[in-house]
Amino acid sequence: MTSSVICTLATICEMTKYIQILLILLTLSACGQNATEMKTPENANEMFVEFIGKKKFIKQPYPNYYPGIADEKMRPIFTEKINQIATDFKTVAESEKPTDKKYQEKIGIGLSRFADIYLELDTEDRERVCMYIEELMDIVGLESSNGQLNKFMYGFDPNEMTNKN
Repeated sequence: MTSSVICTLATICEMTKYIQILLILLTLSACGQNATEMKTPENANEMFVEFIGKKKFIKQPYPNYYPGIADEKMRPIFTEKINQIATDFKTVAESEKPTDKKYQEKIGIGLSRFADIYLELDTEDRERVCMYIEELMDIVGLESSNGQLNKFMYGFDPNEMTNKN
């Protein structure tokens, strides 16, 4: 290999490490806040099963336009990672005392699963990942990801920028 290719690979590996560290820190910071107990909707289990069973990362028309996954061979990998988040949410929903913080922790863990392929996600694919997580949040009535979706999508939480001013 040429030195420029080796240098590029080293840079990518270094970026992946930073992304993983960031996601771990986000998860840990979410754990330190007060938790609000949540009531799981009666039909949540059926909704999780339906969500896991549907085909993902396919072309969508307006109003949720999505051109389809950029790299077709990545569809099963992305789908499995999203379905793991759904399974994690289902586990929390079935637990004795589901809380918003437990769901937010599962979001952080789920997003960290994308760290190894983060550079392969184009903007539309990142948006689609966030939309799928928002669908899961809607199933259980979770109102906030605690800024994790913004950080995944944009690299920062706009609420933190507002709070500093």
